[in-house]
Amino acid sequence: MSAKQVNVADKTMSYTRYERARIVGARALQISMGAPVLIKDVKSVEPIEVALAELERGLIPITVKRTNKSYRREAESSESSG
Repeated sequence: MSAKQVNVADKTMSYTRYERARIVGARALQISMGAPVLIKDVKSVEPIEVALAELERGLIPITVKRTNKSYRREAESSESSG
């Protein structure tokens, strides 16, 4: 599985495996608690697999904030910017 790459401020960033785990886990919890599924052709009923499919398609509206080496905040959004 390749990491989702997002273009923010002319930089291409990808999620770390920890960010991916956090995003998928949070979304799977939402789905298991009754949140609507964002994809139509669901092949599985398992919340984790549905959340992974949503992440791979870029459908989860989430912003990841991280601190870079110079301690400035960077934002990475899973939504396309154009």
